[in-house]
Amino acid sequence: MRKVPRIAVILDENTSGDATRYEASKGYFRAIGDAGGLPFGVPYLPQMIDLVIEDFDGLLCVGGRFAYPDDWYVAGQASKAPASERLAVERRIIEGYLRLDKPVLGICAGMQLLGCVKGCRLWSDVQASAPEVLAHDKAGDMHLIRVKPNTKLAALVAEETMLVNSLHREAIAEVSPDVVACAHSTDGIIEALEVPSQSFAIGLQWHQEAFASADHPGNRVFRGFVEACASHLKGAKV
Repeated sequence: MRKVPRIAVILDENTSGDATRYEASKGYFRAIGDAGGLPFGVPYLPQMIDLVIEDFDGLLCVGGRFAYPDDWYVAGQASKAPASERLAVERRIIEGYLRLDKPVLGICAGMQLLGCVKGCRLWSDVQASAPEVLAHDKAGDMHLIRVKPNTKLAALVAEETMLVNSLHREAIAEVSPDVVACAHSTDGIIEALEVPSQSFAIGLQWHQEAFASADHPGNRVFRGFVEACASHLKGAKV
């Protein structure tokens, strides 16, 4: 019987270049490993979809820049990002995980995908959404977020506020009735969401993997995620 949960990590690709390479920050893999899980990178092969849904204990959807369907955006907007074959594969996998109530953690683009498959809608350019919006797409910048009380995220991080990074053009604009916005930046932008009907389905807009080597309260999300995966593994008796 396996004792360590295996985590599927959807790889990103170099859409800023010629999209011929898979890529993902080592921080994702370190964070999962440090939390007690075994991470495995997953490429965009349709023949692997059912295997990933059935044989892994949790799903980590990483950041990236690629276009979502036009109807995932608020009226009159569409993505400025390039298309990617990642979307079709990742969408089917995440829907499979949600259907089976397996743990899902989404980071940046992964959060947006999690939200949109549950009915949320996006801004295509968060900087243009309101004049008071902070710089959310600037490497090296940090900003404060406030965590909503009585949410799963609040229970995990045990902090009312945190300083986080930010590197995204798009953002969740509207949440569906199936989703709770569980953190906001001081300018009102949604920074985290969760799906209350799932045992563990959380999305973070910031890049928590960048803090994998640091003492940061957000790393508790990775630990909670891996613990949820371990609980699923124990219940599945694999």
